[in-house]
Amino acid sequence: MYVLIWGGAAVTLCSLVGMLWCIAKVRNARNASLPDEELRLVMAQILPRNLAALFLSAIGLMMVVVGILLS
Repeated sequence: MYVLIWGGAAVTLCSLVGMLWCIAKVRNARNASLPDEELRLVMAQILPRNLAALFLSAIGLMMVVVGILLS
């Protein structure tokens, strides 16, 4: 069960890095003083990646909880 716990922790950590990357990209786009349409385009491109990172984080945390419950 340790593999499930540590695997889930690794997945969660990777997804956290993905979310921080999304935050940095949006902050850079906002600081670049882009026109409204270009800013919306950047946000639309980043949104699926942010949602995927959030989903992976939830899956990783579920793996940790299941590993703890089974051990």
